[in-house]
Amino acid sequence: MKYLNRLICIVMMLPAAYMFSTEKEKVKGVNRQPNFIIIFTDDQGYADLSCFGGTHLSTPNIDKMAAEGAKLTSFYVAAPLCSPSRAALMTGSYPIRINMAVGNNFPVLLAADSKGLNPDEITIAEVLKKAGYKTGMFGKWHLGDQPEFLPTRQGFDEFFGIPYSHDIHPFHGNQKKFNFPPLPLLEGETVIETDPEADYLNKRITERAVNFIEQNKETPFFLYLPHTSPHRPLLASPEFMKDASEDVKEALAKENGSIDYKNRDRIYPQTISEIDWSVGQILDALKINGLEENTFVIFTSDNGPVIGSAAPLKGKKGSTFEGGMRMPTVVRYPNKIPKGSVNNELLTAMDLFPTFAKLAGTEIPKDRVIDGKDIFSVLQGKSKSPHDVFFYYSKDVLEAVRSGYWKLRVAGNTSPALYNLENDISESTNVLQEHPEIVSRLSKYIPEFEDKLDKNSRPAAFVNNPKALSK
Repeated sequence: MKYLNRLICIVMMLPAAYMFSTEKEKVKGVNRQPNFIIIFTDDQGYADLSCFGGTHLSTPNIDKMAAEGAKLTSFYVAAPLCSPSRAALMTGSYPIRINMAVGNNFPVLLAADSKGLNPDEITIAEVLKKAGYKTGMFGKWHLGDQPEFLPTRQGFDEFFGIPYSHDIHPFHGNQKKFNFPPLPLLEGETVIETDPEADYLNKRITERAVNFIEQNKETPFFLYLPHTSPHRPLLASPEFMKDASEDVKEALAKENGSIDYKNRDRIYPQTISEIDWSVGQILDALKINGLEENTFVIFTSDNGPVIGSAAPLKGKKGSTFEGGMRMPTVVRYPNKIPKGSVNNELLTAMDLFPTFAKLAGTEIPKDRVIDGKDIFSVLQGKSKSPHDVFFYYSKDVLEAVRSGYWKLRVAGNTSPALYNLENDISESTNVLQEHPEIVSRLSKYIPEFEDKLDKNSRPAAFVNNPKALSK
């Protein structure tokens, strides 16, 4: 009889044990939508990670992330400059399609600019927010500084950061020409500081990002962390300046109402070290809060380098050679993306929009053309790139087209050229004359795409009488 009573007790306890187990799994994030984190640096080159061959710096946290995930060696942004690249990331569309390929009277958006990302655009943050996600952005926006264009109007629940690059301030090297106002630091839509101590920017946005993870560990979230570095002038908090040369430290200590660009250019390794530290902080926060296995994290940059290195690629920021648009990219999603893998399929920042939407169990807008593709199966190594063709724009000029491993240059500061990127990643050997059939095939893609653009493009937005956020 006592054995029967014991059996009955065990059976009665099973539902409670099951409920406890289920709740525990939910807290760990196993039975809910995945979290998404995009870490987006500014002007970082293809070789500016140790795991991408860089020997001029050290990135142990990002290298570890690559070992636990995948290196994407053919990952592109849609433009070689800040504003258009970020517009493409947010909307999943080529900048030229949404009239964000160029700024208003300048290659990128400036302070008190009348132009911005159209509020009618549907961003990745808005799609995820409608799917039940908490959305937070900490860092640099650069898609319009007027209230109508700020991140809080584009799907982000939280925003802490700056509206554009941190060199758009009164200490700019060409301030007589631009006459920039003080750099505003925003909390939501409110300016909480002007000309904040720049060397602490990356540290402060990292701390806010970690707090966002901790505060939202019970719900799916989308975290966008666009660093202000390594855009010039280079930044590094004191902790990361310890191994800088003494003469550089002395020179920077003498900055008084000015920026010593020349000496700041020499702290590139320190700047990258702080970015790497930041990545480590984010990954540690996921682990501590039991979110590691259910979070998709991607690290990449907005365009090629100014100070850093894009080796072995040709070109840098502003260029449609590979060095301007092919980014050092690492992705981690434990047990979903094979660890230690190297993926050379053609992928783009525009693809994150539809990929995240699919993983979140929602859909991308159907009333407009989205150029990005769902690439999750490609990241898993189960399929090839969904892109038959990729277009390289410099501002609003189409300069090159890639299909497979062939790249045809048709404009820019060079004569027409054809490169085989499979065996000539440096674009050093023009094989145009040897492959007329390839040239003919790739050439046909251009008028076809431009014709489709004419029929399916969307406007940017403009405001009258734009005002500086700070005075």
